[in-house]
Amino acid sequence: MDDRECSCCFTGHRPMKLPWGMNEDDPRCVSLKQELDARMEAIYELGYRRFLCGMAIGCDMYFAESVLKLRETHGDVTLEAAIPFGDQPGRWTEKLRRRYNGLIDRADTVTVLQYGYTPDCMMRRNRYMVDRSSLLLACFDGRPGGTMSTILYAERSGVKTVIIEIE
Repeated sequence: MDDRECSCCFTGHRPMKLPWGMNEDDPRCVSLKQELDARMEAIYELGYRRFLCGMAIGCDMYFAESVLKLRETHGDVTLEAAIPFGDQPGRWTEKLRRRYNGLIDRADTVTVLQYGYTPDCMMRRNRYMVDRSSLLLACFDGRPGGTMSTILYAERSGVKTVIIEIE
């Protein structure tokens, strides 16, 4: 199996599009994280070992944490942090930067796609991940935006897509 065949990437909403915002203690967020953990185990059982994450706040971080949890029980799991531009966490709170840096430190591979921010850098990051995967896992509420664009790109590219609906 080549790398792409055993690779799964992720897309999902940032807190401003989530019904619970930044409150990760909200039962809906707790439930989503539990579902992510269960999905990750099922995806692993299908043969996926390499996981790519865009490292944004919100669902991306939940996904990265779920992959790292999976790696604790399955040592052949790897996490690639696909960073759209060098200073991605530059305007985040100190707490979010610490969380991000902790995830980056535990990633197996860190790929920074470009040095500075440009309006298309998030889309370029998303396409980079899809182009290296055969499965896209998405947390999605149906609204237009970057998550929808990534799902549509994956579908046009023939990448299998699994959607966890956010309500």
